[in-house]
Amino acid sequence: MLRIEKILCPVDFSEYSAKAYDYAQSLAQRYGAKLLLEHVIQPLTSTYPYYAFPEAIEEVFWNLETRAGEQLSEFVSAHQVDGFETQRFVHKGTVPDCVLAFAESEGADLIVMGTHGRHGFDRLTMGSVAEKVLRKAHCPVLVVRKPAHDFVHPQDSAEPVGLQRILYCTDFSDYSSRALTYAMSLAMEYNAELTLLHVLEDMPPSDDLQKTLGGITRKLEELVPEEACNWCKVLPAVRIGRPYQQILQIALEIEADLIVMGVRGRNALDLALFSSTTHRVIQLGSSPVLVVHI
Repeated sequence: MLRIEKILCPVDFSEYSAKAYDYAQSLAQRYGAKLLLEHVIQPLTSTYPYYAFPEAIEEVFWNLETRAGEQLSEFVSAHQVDGFETQRFVHKGTVPDCVLAFAESEGADLIVMGTHGRHGFDRLTMGSVAEKVLRKAHCPVLVVRKPAHDFVHPQDSAEPVGLQRILYCTDFSDYSSRALTYAMSLAMEYNAELTLLHVLEDMPPSDDLQKTLGGITRKLEELVPEEACNWCKVLPAVRIGRPYQQILQIALEIEADLIVMGVRGRNALDLALFSSTTHRVIQLGSSPVLVVHI
């Protein structure tokens, strides 16, 4: 049974942070988890010259911290679900370092964070917050953009997000198996439809095509316990082509409101975020992506 007891949601008060906070609240409600809301004040060294009066810098920093606390309160008031409690924290330092250190010290089970715009990840790939957190975090990271569709919102407005269709991508490796644990648990919590996808990069010989596709379909079906049909609908899917293109295509077709992907540990994300399927799905897609590594 998957346990998520602490969720960390870093915010910068943008609309993307607001959307990430929606997901974080919903997940915290479903799993009975504590939600930690964090805002980081960047160092002033880049703004103020080295010869500025230390007292003046300290006063400005104090004012920034006070204002950040007020903004956090305003942010929560504007976006929080009635009756839900969020713990708020203001830290000083570089954003990725503070987020990672806080997640580690608090033992966060999940980080939920926003990223900007359709091509915003282009700006995030070179040493930015989301890239560094994805690469170095010891827990799964859910990257949320403002969705291009509204079907993620449930009819019941008491919950900010309702996961209705989840897309899980697998290459049948050990690391994708761990991601399946998260996909199955989320499907159960939300009673969501779960699509299991495997992508063949090369077209099998025509005389072996149906046999190959049938074998992979059965392999996908075997990943799911028999009792799963009692609480969610599971659909196997096999596609042929470039993995990231096929993932994005089927995500659009089924209107996936979450994509779950596994990667080979934190170091592998150095490659994953610059040239791999994971990077392209986050960069080019419209669905939030949960990255799970071992």
